[in-house]
Amino acid sequence: MTVLFRHILLFSVCLFGGINSAHAQPQEELNSLRKQIAGLQKELEKTTESRSEAVNELRSSERAVSDSKRKLSGLTFQLRAAAQNLYELQQQALQLESTIQLQQAMLGKLLYQQYLGGRQEYLKLLLNNKDPNQTARDMRYYEYIARSRSNWLGMLRSNLLQLKSVMEQTQQKTREISTLKTKETEQKKTLENDLLVRQQVISKFGEQLTQQRREIGRLQRDENRLSQLVAKLSRVLASQKSKGLFNNEKLPDNRFDGKPFEQLKGKLALPVTGEVLNKFGTPRPDSAVLWRGLQLRASSGQPVKSVAAGRVVFADWLRGFGNLMIIDHGNGYMSLYGNNETLYKQVGDLLRGGDTIAAVGNSGGNEDYGVYFELRHKGEPMDPISWVTR
Repeated sequence: MTVLFRHILLFSVCLFGGINSAHAQPQEELNSLRKQIAGLQKELEKTTESRSEAVNELRSSERAVSDSKRKLSGLTFQLRAAAQNLYELQQQALQLESTIQLQQAMLGKLLYQQYLGGRQEYLKLLLNNKDPNQTARDMRYYEYIARSRSNWLGMLRSNLLQLKSVMEQTQQKTREISTLKTKETEQKKTLENDLLVRQQVISKFGEQLTQQRREIGRLQRDENRLSQLVAKLSRVLASQKSKGLFNNEKLPDNRFDGKPFEQLKGKLALPVTGEVLNKFGTPRPDSAVLWRGLQLRASSGQPVKSVAAGRVVFADWLRGFGNLMIIDHGNGYMSLYGNNETLYKQVGDLLRGGDTIAAVGNSGGNEDYGVYFELRHKGEPMDPISWVTR
C-alpha cells in the first residue's frame, strides 16, 4: 500500500472515530483535522516545482535506456548474422580446398602419363606411317591428354583464385566481427551507465513522489471538504476491493489479421499475461479520476504483444505514461500501451497480431512493473474487458 493510502486510511480512522463520537467532541476533532490539512497543503505547494524537474530528468534517462537497448539488440543481431556468414565462408573454403586437392591429384596423373610417353614418342608417331589408322588413334589420344591437362589447369587456376577471394572475405568478416564485438562492449557500457542514471533519477523521483502522496492537497479546510473525503474514502475502498479481478493467461496472435478491427470484439487477448488490477470506468485509488483502461501487473522485461495488426503511430515517452506506444488498427480504432521499459518498434512500423512491441517496465514513475492498456475508437476510451476472450 502506498504512503498516500496509509495517510488516507489514517484520516479515515480519525473521521469515522469522529462520527462515532459525534455527541462527545465533534468540534475539536474537526479543528484538529483542519489544522493537519492546512499543513499538508503548504507542504504540497513546496514540492510541486521539484517534482516537475524530476519528471523532465526521468523522461531523458528513460529515453536513453530505450535507445541503448534498441541499439544493443541491433548489434547482437548483426553479430549473429556476421558469425553465420563467417561459418558459411569457412565451409566454402574447406570445400574449395578439397576440390583443389582432387584437381591437383588428377593433374599429377596426367603429367605423369605425359612424362612416361615423352616428346619423343609423339615424334615417333608422326614419322612412323606404317599404320596410318593406328597413328591417327594415337595422335587423338595425345591430343586428349593435352586438352585434359589444359582443362584441369584452367579449373585449378579458377578454384585457386576463388579460394583466395573466399579467404580474403573470411579475413574481412573476422575483422567485421571484431569491430561489432567492440561496439557491442561499448554499447553495453553505455547501457549500464544509462541504467545507473535512470535508477538515480527514479530514486530521486520516488522520494519526491512519496512526499507528494503525503500531501492531501485536494482536501479543503471546511466541513464540506471533509464530507468529500468521506465519499472519496468510500470510492478508494471500493476500488481497492476491485483490484486483482482476474489473472490473464492468454496472449494475442495473428489469426485475425486481415479482419476489420470492429469484428474482433470478444476475440482479442490482453497484451501481457498477469493480474488485471482495476475495472474500466471506476475511480483511481488516489483521485476522483476514472480509469480509462486497464493496469496489468507483469514481470519486468516480459514481452508486450500487439493485440491486433496495425501501424505504429506513436512511440515515445509521455508524462504519466512513461514509454508509450500507440497502434492504429484502422477505422478509428487504436490501442495504447504505457509504462514500458523498452520500445522495440518505431513510428511507421507495420505489425501483425501477437508481435512483440515492447518490454514490461515501470517507466513514468510507477512503483510496480506492468503495462497500462487502453482501447479507443475515434478518441473515446472503450472497456478492454468487453473486447477480450477469457
